Amino acid sequence: MATQTELNISDPVDSVETYEFEPIQGELILHWTGKRPFRSTQYYPTQLKETYGKEVDDWLNKIYWGDNLQVMSHLLKTYRGRIALIYIDPPFDSKVDYKKRIQLKGKTVENDHGIFEEKQYTDIWTNDEYLQFMYERLLLLRELLSEDGSIYLHCDWRKNSYMRLVLDEVFGRDQFKNEVVWQRDAVGKGAKKTSKQWSRELDTIFWYAKSEGCVFNQQFKQSDELTHTQLKEFRYKDADDRLFKIVTLGDYSQKSIDEMKQRNLIHTTSTGKEYKKYYLDEFQLAIGSLWNDIPNISHGKNPEVVGYPTQKPERLLERIIRASSNPGDIVFDCFMGSGTTQAVAMKLGRRFIGADINLGAIETTTKRLINVAAEIQTDVGQEKIKLEVEGAEDTQTFYTGFEVYNVNNYEVFRNPVEAKDLLIEALEIQPLQSGGIYDGEKDGCMVKIMPVNRIATRADLNELIAGFDYQAFERRQEEHPTRPVEKLLLVCMGHEPDLAAALQNEVPYKLEIEVVDILRDKSKLEFKRESKARIARQNGHLIIKQFYPMNLLQKLSLMEENVEDWRELVESVKVDFNYDGAVLNPCEVDVPEEGELVKGSYPIPEDAGTIRVKITDLLSESLEETPE
Repeated sequence: MATQTELNISDPVDSVETYEFEPIQGELILHWTGKRPFRSTQYYPTQLKETYGKEVDDWLNKIYWGDNLQVMSHLLKTYRGRIALIYIDPPFDSKVDYKKRIQLKGKTVENDHGIFEEKQYTDIWTNDEYLQFMYERLLLLRELLSEDGSIYLHCDWRKNSYMRLVLDEVFGRDQFKNEVVWQRDAVGKGAKKTSKQWSRELDTIFWYAKSEGCVFNQQFKQSDELTHTQLKEFRYKDADDRLFKIVTLGDYSQKSIDEMKQRNLIHTTSTGKEYKKYYLDEFQLAIGSLWNDIPNISHGKNPEVVGYPTQKPERLLERIIRASSNPGDIVFDCFMGSGTTQAVAMKLGRRFIGADINLGAIETTTKRLINVAAEIQTDVGQEKIKLEVEGAEDTQTFYTGFEVYNVNNYEVFRNPVEAKDLLIEALEIQPLQSGGIYDGEKDGCMVKIMPVNRIATRADLNELIAGFDYQAFERRQEEHPTRPVEKLLLVCMGHEPDLAAALQNEVPYKLEIEVVDILRDKSKLEFKRESKARIARQNGHLIIKQFYPMNLLQKLSLMEENVEDWRELVESVKVDFNYDGAVLNPCEVDVPEEGELVKGSYPIPEDAGTIRVKITDLLSESLEETPE
């Protein structure tokens, strides 16, 4: 068991915050090869990029693009101990790359590449790497939880036993509340006839609390959620054709029976036996820890589907959010994906914060939240009228406005999954098989690519230090005492001073270390092709005449001159008619329905100032431009 001291955040931009862990008598601390204590984290700055909607009760929801470890390190300053509910659906170590199907919106392009798959994120880990990754993030998640807060961690058979133990260490065994089993496939579907093992249709959701006084609102199944077997129990009808079932009083206390008699809920048969009627239209069944009434999301005509891999159904998140938070509470998901947690939180009147390292997730969630906000604003107007007629004392508050941030200028690479591949190709590195501490070899040097889209710190060296083959180093030193035991090339995007010296100081063998800063030393390397557009003002309208998303065209094997309708390549258009030079606050949000195209022409308001246009293509890459 590990405990943490208080974090005193005084000067967050320059300071490094320290965690101290002390063993508690009678508790165990886990060990795995290469386990590194997580004793410090650095505050990372953010950059506000876009704003949608307005504040409600001085609050705007927040979406962050970046490494969630950096996001949470940033959030500690303001939100430590303030988040009521955390739900995470982290990587499962499924050993696959998850891809999104990209398809042109129109039919004018007749090309074999009109449909292709774009890698969104990779889920391939070594066991030790995965454990360290989750361990560090769970420590920060614990610090963000309020005293009455809860965390739900979603996993499956691959890592559920490991995650249970790591959660025990971070939160304490006494704070384990429950293990929910979600049967994601339809009941009775069974295994394939040719299968050589039992079917795997179950996921695990671990529930831990920060303290004993956590929020929990019992959830019930309504009559329309009961299984076929449960429904068959309602086999009687009264004079009004209302279905009911009979329940004997054997399981009720005498006090409960007396209360039900006072309310005329107890009936007596002709033989003198007492019973209670349960009407189907009033029946509620308390939900237990086996959830077999929420099928996994289907990818047919389901209106929830947003085309993002591993998307979870909204009903699953609705149950969790209703049970372990109250309206107005802050809900956090740092593995946001398609934005299901954020969409449901918005619908249920909760505040929320979300984060993801994948730009595709940011764009998908942004589009989804814009649509949810529009639906809520329409529904709320109707609901308020209804409540006023019924004389209700208050109305539900909804938080529909949100902001989008970058963390630590996280925007050099569009897709971090592809970053290493791009760097390996650009720097002519010979790649190595995954699973080791090195990413490749170049000119006799072992190459380590440091974290992308942020500066490399001394803390980032821990993986190398823990993973070095020190026995091989010892043999090489004995054979050639004056030579370095390893030649290293560290590739980074900015770095702390004396990074090479810091690594050498931690290793008792002579190393030859070269640090390559691609932002400074390799500034002419081209990692992505910028998009181009022709935008004009005509007759009081802003008109997009042409748009060329160069990376998308390359994947489609298309030349600019072959693009007949640029709108087929576009996911959305957003226009800020009074751009302040820093933050996009769109007045015009053109996010068409499935299969439809953006308009491409937008009336310019009379009070328009500086105009800023953001065009996002099917790869989630964007072009921002201020037309003259």
